[in-house]
Amino acid sequence: MDLKGKQKHFLRSQAHSLRPMFSVGKNGLTQSWLDQLAGALETRELIKVNLLQNADVNMAETKTFIETDQRIAVVQTIGHTLVLFMPAKNPEHQRLSKQVAALV
Repeated sequence: MDLKGKQKHFLRSQAHSLRPMFSVGKNGLTQSWLDQLAGALETRELIKVNLLQNADVNMAETKTFIETDQRIAVVQTIGHTLVLFMPAKNPEHQRLSKQVAALV
């Protein structure tokens, strides 16, 4: 998913007050973890992921792994934190995706 500058700026501002929901630790990155991540994004659309100090992967590897799911966009990386966005399919959960689509 390709996001424009205005869209990323809007999503970064919305994510500012969020706390990380998921962590990447010593278990590393698995397909089931990515599926859980996509499930959480389906209802929330915007979440933060924290990379723990004991993780066997670095930030670049984590970002690349998450972006293998074409629906998920990495909006921002700050230190050990990633901000992720995925538009919800259910219209009831499309609070942010409607606003993002209007910013084209």
